[in-house]
Amino acid sequence: MGSDLPIVLYHYVFSPVARRVVWYLALRNIPYSQCYQPPILPRPDIAQLGISYRRIPLLSIGRDVYLDSRLIIRKLEELYPPSAAHPSISATTGDQKAIERLLDFLMTDSGIFRNATQILPTNLPAFKDPAFLKDRAELMGIVPGKTPPPQPTPAPNGKLRKPTAAAEVRDAMELLETTLLADGRNWLLKTDTPTLADIEAVWVFKWLTTMPGAFPADTITTQQFPKVFAWMDRFSKVVDAKAKEYPVEKIKGDAAASKILNAGYAEPEGGVEAEAVATVQGLKRGDVVSVYPTDSGFNHKEKGTLVGLNSKEVVIEVEGKNGKVRVHAPRHGFAVEKFVEKASL
Repeated sequence: MGSDLPIVLYHYVFSPVARRVVWYLALRNIPYSQCYQPPILPRPDIAQLGISYRRIPLLSIGRDVYLDSRLIIRKLEELYPPSAAHPSISATTGDQKAIERLLDFLMTDSGIFRNATQILPTNLPAFKDPAFLKDRAELMGIVPGKTPPPQPTPAPNGKLRKPTAAAEVRDAMELLETTLLADGRNWLLKTDTPTLADIEAVWVFKWLTTMPGAFPADTITTQQFPKVFAWMDRFSKVVDAKAKEYPVEKIKGDAAASKILNAGYAEPEGGVEAEAVATVQGLKRGDVVSVYPTDSGFNHKEKGTLVGLNSKEVVIEVEGKNGKVRVHAPRHGFAVEKFVEKASL
């Protein structure tokens, strides 16, 4: 059972995506250890598990390691059912569940996060660090000496890029200001405390508030969006109080690996369902496959033995320095391919 196993979260402090998981764990009072990582590669703590995935966060429950914040949260929902110790923060009605899912889609898949990255202040220290810039270029598939990946849509010229992105972020804030928050409620689902829907909606905006100058002073202000900014302040106070109430253990990479490899598995082995990708490739349990995200970080493909595949996730077994772990990736936004050894010349 997952609740009997140690949880380790690999992340770095200013990762906006990792904060979704940090807040979820805090609001549900789920204990865990955190292993801080550098914001750029290499990350030997993760590599020693046999994992080449380069994005943050990763979360382990026992010897099962989960990639991508959405899959991580879904698994925590499944493996830690609501209880007095770990109260539910999820939607309960069909309408609420739809709002929760749509907010997730709005912030992640509709381009709001991508647009948020376009309005970051250019004077941030990271943007003056050649190593950081090179790392983020590689994250997007731009490798020196190779052709950059094609733009999926025509990009605006340099002068228009930032105001265009700011307009998209502003529209998302206006949506919340004039709909869910318009009646003066404290939380998006009209609950007494924040829920997963609040996490899904707040993470991009909260990230931007940590960087003075990110919000254009003429288009996104507390005067224009008083309800949104007040909601963000309420959220910060709740999660900050939780952080003080339930301090999180910080551990180094070797200790994290030891916790993981000395634990059991959180889930039983699954099977390989006869779905489209498996059928086309003739995939079966025991095949060696590559798993990788399709939007960024795709140069770092996870190679392992296929132990589970269905419409929601793919599970492979990988071998690290001191033992094996099972790596879970979502199907949405990830590819799985049968591994073919390149012929040597």
